Amino acid sequence: MSEWKQLWLQYHPVADKGFAAYAEKVVLEDFEESGVSGSVREELTRGLSGMLGKEPVFAKEAEGSCIRIIKEAFLDSVNDYASGEALSDNQKAESYRIQVTPEEIRIEAAGEKGALYGVFALLRAIGTGKSPEEAEETAVPSNPLRMLNHWDNMTNDIERGYSGDSFFFRDGTVLVDERTRDYARLVSSVGINAVVINNVNVKGDATDLITDRYFDQMAAMSEIFAAYGISLYLSLNFASPIEIGGLDNCDPLNEEVIAWWKEKIVEVFDRIPNFGGFLVKADSEGRPGPFTYGRTQADGANMLADLVKPYGGIIIWRCFVYNCTQDWRDYKTDRARSGYDNFKAMDGDYHDNVILQIKNGPMDFQIREPIHPLMGGLRKTNQMLEVQIAQEYTGHQIDVCYLMPMFKEVLEYHTYCTNHPEEDDRQQAGAGDQVKDIVSGRTFGNQKSGMAGMAAVANTGNDANWTGNDLAAANLYGFGRLAFDTELSSEEIAKEWARLTFDTDEEAVDTIVKILMESRAVYEKYTSPLGIGWMVTPGFHYGCSVDGYEYSRWGTYHRADHLGIGVDRSSHGTGYAQQYYPENAEKYEDPAKCPEELLLFFHHIPYTWKLSSGQSLIQYIYDSHFEGYEEAEGMAKAFAGLKGRIPEDSYSNISERFELQLQNAREWRDQVNSYFFRKSGIPDEKGRTIY
Repeated sequence: MSEWKQLWLQYHPVADKGFAAYAEKVVLEDFEESGVSGSVREELTRGLSGMLGKEPVFAKEAEGSCIRIIKEAFLDSVNDYASGEALSDNQKAESYRIQVTPEEIRIEAAGEKGALYGVFALLRAIGTGKSPEEAEETAVPSNPLRMLNHWDNMTNDIERGYSGDSFFFRDGTVLVDERTRDYARLVSSVGINAVVINNVNVKGDATDLITDRYFDQMAAMSEIFAAYGISLYLSLNFASPIEIGGLDNCDPLNEEVIAWWKEKIVEVFDRIPNFGGFLVKADSEGRPGPFTYGRTQADGANMLADLVKPYGGIIIWRCFVYNCTQDWRDYKTDRARSGYDNFKAMDGDYHDNVILQIKNGPMDFQIREPIHPLMGGLRKTNQMLEVQIAQEYTGHQIDVCYLMPMFKEVLEYHTYCTNHPEEDDRQQAGAGDQVKDIVSGRTFGNQKSGMAGMAAVANTGNDANWTGNDLAAANLYGFGRLAFDTELSSEEIAKEWARLTFDTDEEAVDTIVKILMESRAVYEKYTSPLGIGWMVTPGFHYGCSVDGYEYSRWGTYHRADHLGIGVDRSSHGTGYAQQYYPENAEKYEDPAKCPEELLLFFHHIPYTWKLSSGQSLIQYIYDSHFEGYEEAEGMAKAFAGLKGRIPEDSYSNISERFELQLQNAREWRDQVNSYFFRKSGIPDEKGRTIY
C-alpha cells in the first residue's frame, strides 16, 4: 500500500457488464517488454485484475475471446477519420480505435502511445460502468501538445502550491521513485503528453538542472515519463550565461552568449533522453530578458529555438505581463493591454519551433476575465493556451471550484479572426474562429507541425491525495481529458471522474457532480462577480481585501468611488477593448451591449445602473454575495449527506474544507457588501444586515 492515493486509477471492483469474458487473455501484436509497451502490459494487469478480478494472460495469439491490441493498425484510418493530412505526426501516433465483436475487444492504434491511450480508455469504460458495446470509440487528440507546467522549487516548496511540498525536488535533489511513476501513470491516463517539472521563476539550484550536477537524475525521470508517452521539459533561466556560465551578460545577440548556449544545449539533449525543450519566462516581474539589452522577445526566443532545432526541440515562450507597472493615479496605462502591445507587433517574427504560451485572460487567472486578444490576434505565430488548475485566485484548493466550465467557455469563444483575413497570413480555408480551433493549430495551419496545444499550471503536491482537497483532483483529471478532447462536456468529465474515484452509488455520484458543476458560479457570486476581480489578500491571494490591490503598481484596480465601480477600458478609457476584432470590440465598447458578466472589467458603472434582471448594480452586488454564501451552505449540506457513502478519509478531507470555505464566503459577503454600502450610501432593498 503506497503512502499516496491512486485517485481515478484505484481500479476498485465493479459489476461486470460483459468485459470479463474478454479479459482473461490479451494479445499484443509486435509489442516489446519495456517502455510504452511495458506500461500497456502493466496497466492492463492492474486494471483488469482490480476491477474484474481477472489477471490477464499475455500471448502473441489466442483462441476464443480476448482483448487484442495492435499498435500500428490505425494510421490509414486516422487519415480518413480526421483529415489526417493536417494532423501532426504525434497526434497520429496517439490516436486509437476500440471495436467490439463477440470474439474480441480490438484496440487499434497508430503507434505505441495510441495503444496506451486506448488501454486507458478501455479501463475507463469498465470503471464507469459501460458495456463493451458502449466502450467503442475512435479518438484523435484535439491538441498536439497537452502540457502541465509545475511551479515546483528545489527548496521543496511550490509557488502557488496548495497540496503540500514538491514530489519532484527535496533539499536541492531530484526525486525519482515510485511516486514519479504513479504521477506519470495518472497524467498519461488523461492524455497529458508533456510536463515541465520546475517553476517558471527559475532560481537557486534550479538553474543547475541543465548541468552535469543533475543530468543523471533528469535522465532517470525522463525515462519514466517516456514509458507513459510524456516528454520532459524544463523551465529555463534566461540569465544562465551569467549565473552558471561566468559571462557578464545574457544578451541573446551576443556571440559569446550564443556560443555558450550552443554548447549547453548540445549537453542537455545528449544527456537527457526524450527531452522536449524549454519553457521560458523573461522580462517579467523583475526577471532579466531580451528587453534588458534593447532586444525583442523574438530575438531571445529565436536564438534559443535555432540551437534546439537540430534535436527536434521546442521553445515555449511565456507571454505574461512583461513588467507593465503603473502609477495608480494613471488612468490610461493598463496592464490588460500589455500582452497584446508587446507581442502583436512581432507576429510572424518567431521561428517555426517557437510557441507563444498565452494565458486565457489578459490579467492573471481571475474567476472571470475576457479572452486574451492575442488569441486570434496572432495569425503568423505558433501559440498555445495557458490555464491554471492550481486555484491561486479561485480558492486555493480549499474552496470547491471546478474549472472545466470556465475552460469550456474559453475554448468555445468566437474570436471572429476568420472574418478578417490578412495578407500573407496562414489562415486555413474553412477553419473555425473559436479558441479551440486556434490553439489546436487548425485555424492558422500549425497543427501539422505540432506547434500548438494547451498547458495548465498544475495543482499537485506531495499530500497523500495529491491535490489538497480531494475534490480538486477533478480539475487535474478534467484538464487532461478536455485538452485531449475539447468536445467533451464539463458534466461528462465530472461524472467520469466521480465514478472512477469514489466506490459509491450513482445517487452519491450525482450529488458530487452537482456540487462540482455549481461550484464555479457560487465562488464567483461570493467573491467578485461582473468581471471586477482582484479583491484578494495581496501576495497570498486567498480571502477578501477589497482595496488590497487598489493602489498597487501592478495595475489591478476596481476604481470604486461614491458614484460607481469598474475600470473604463473603452476607447474613452484605456482603449483595451479595441484590441479585439470589431465584432467583439463593438460589444465591449458599449456598456449597454457588453456581456454583463464582464461589465465591470470594461466599464465604470454607476451604482444605480439597471441590469437586465431589473436589479440596480448595487443591489446586484448585495444579492449576489448573499446568494453565493447561501449556495455555498447548500453545497456543504448536500455533501454532508454523503457520510458513510464515500470513503471516510475523503469525507473528512472535503468536510474540513467546506468548513473553511463557508468562513471564507462569509467574510467575502460581509466585507464586500459593507464596503460598497459605505461607498454608495444606498441600503439593501431587502433589509438584510450589512455592517
